[in-house]
Amino acid sequence: MSDSEPEERMDETTTWPDLGIALYDRLTGRNAVIEYEFEDMNVYVPSRAGEDADHAHWRLDGTLTISTREKGD
Repeated sequence: MSDSEPEERMDETTTWPDLGIALYDRLTGRNAVIEYEFEDMNVYVPSRAGEDADHAHWRLDGTLTISTREKGD
């Protein structure tokens, strides 16, 4: 392993939620800030599992900022 490679290697992820969780876990405690910028993104959130679920329509247009810090800060 060269000096430029990180000592810890993140496991490969297979889904977007897994990637988000891995990234958040890695940055927690490092006072990290993650910003997502959305332009006219439409999400239909199901009320429950199943084909007959009702869906709420959420429209995202702007910036979502997630910051981390250690407990006690």
